[in-house]
Amino acid sequence: MNKIWISGLALAAGIGLAGMAQAQVKIGMAGPITGPSASTGAQMKNGTEQAVEDINAGGGILGQKITIVVGDDASDPKQGVSVANKFVGEGVKFVMGDYNSGVSIPSSEVYMENGVLQITPASTNPKFTDRKMWNVFRTCGRDDQQGAVAAAHLAAKHAGKKIAIVHDKTTYGKGLADETKKGLNAKKIKEVLYDGINVGEKDLAAVVTKIKQSGADIVFFGGLYTEGGLLVRQMRDAGVKAVVMGGDGLFDPEFFSVGAAGVEGSLVTFGPNPVKNPAAAAVVKRLTDKKVGAESYTLYSYAAIQVIKQAAEKAKSLEPKKVAEAMHSGMVFDTVIGKFSYDTKGDRKDADYVVYVVKKAADGKMSFEQM
Repeated sequence: MNKIWISGLALAAGIGLAGMAQAQVKIGMAGPITGPSASTGAQMKNGTEQAVEDINAGGGILGQKITIVVGDDASDPKQGVSVANKFVGEGVKFVMGDYNSGVSIPSSEVYMENGVLQITPASTNPKFTDRKMWNVFRTCGRDDQQGAVAAAHLAAKHAGKKIAIVHDKTTYGKGLADETKKGLNAKKIKEVLYDGINVGEKDLAAVVTKIKQSGADIVFFGGLYTEGGLLVRQMRDAGVKAVVMGGDGLFDPEFFSVGAAGVEGSLVTFGPNPVKNPAAAAVVKRLTDKKVGAESYTLYSYAAIQVIKQAAEKAKSLEPKKVAEAMHSGMVFDTVIGKFSYDTKGDRKDADYVVYVVKKAADGKMSFEQM
C-alpha cells in the first residue's frame, strides 16, 4: 500500500512538473499594425518579438516561456478597446502597448478592471499615469516634460522669433501643443497663432494661409509624422519658410518621406537616441543581422518586455498586481534604453528629453542629429 502511495505521489509530482514546463505566459502587443501609424506599429512588433525570442532562449520568465498575442488597434480608440477585451478573453495578463495616448487611455480602463498590467513605449499624455491606477507604466516620458524642453529651447535659441502653434486635435497632439504653449507663456512668449487640423486631412491650405499671414518664423506642431510631414510639404509649396518643431510623434524616418526636402532643419524632441546606447549594441546587431530596422520604438518596446521580466523575477510571481508592486518599489531596471526606475504613478523617474535637428547628408539622406 505504501509503495502504491509513494508511486502515485511521484506520478502526481511528475505530472505537475510537466505542467510547469509547458506553462506559458501570454503577453499582448497592442499597436497600429495597420493605418497611418503602421510604420511605428511595425517597430513595436519587431521589438516585442526580438525581446521574447531572446528571453525565451534564456529560459523565459520564472521558467515559463512567453507567447505573443498581437492586436491591431489601427490608432483608433474604439478598436483599441476591442483589442483590450479580446486580450482579456484570451487570458493575456501583460500588455505592451498602445502607441497613441488616445488609444492607451481608454484601453487601460479595461485592463485595470480585469487585472492586466499595461506598459506603453510611446503614449506620453500625462493623463495616462495621472489617474492613480495600479496597472499603467511607460518606458517613454511625458508631454509635460518634453513640452517644457521644447519651450525652453525655443526661448533660449530663438528669442524674439514669432511662434505659431498647430496641433492635430488628438489627445497626444493637442496635449503636447498645450504643454509647449504653457511653457512659452510662462516665459512671457505669446504665440502668434494657435490652431488645429484634423487627422487624415489632406488639404491643409487653410492653416498654411493662417501661418503665412501670422508671419511665424517657427511652427510648433503637436501631432504625428503623417500630418506633420504633410504640413511641412504644403508650407514649402506655399513659400512658407518657417522652421517646424515637434515632439516624439515626428521622430520617425517616415517624416522625411512625407515631408520631402522641406523637413531639413526641422526640430524634434525625443529621448537620447536609444540606438546609440551601448546597452543596446547586442540587440541592435541581432536585429540588423535579420535585416530588421533597429529603430527607437523597436528598442522602447524591447525595454518594456525586459521590465516585465525583471519585475516578475523580483516579485517571484507572474501575478500582474505583484509584478506592478515590484515595479513601483523603486527597483532599477537594466534595459536596452538604459537604467531607470518608476515612481508611484508608473512614470520613469529619470525621463529626459533632448532636441534633434533634421540634417541632410552629402548623399541626400536625412537623419535626426542630437543638438
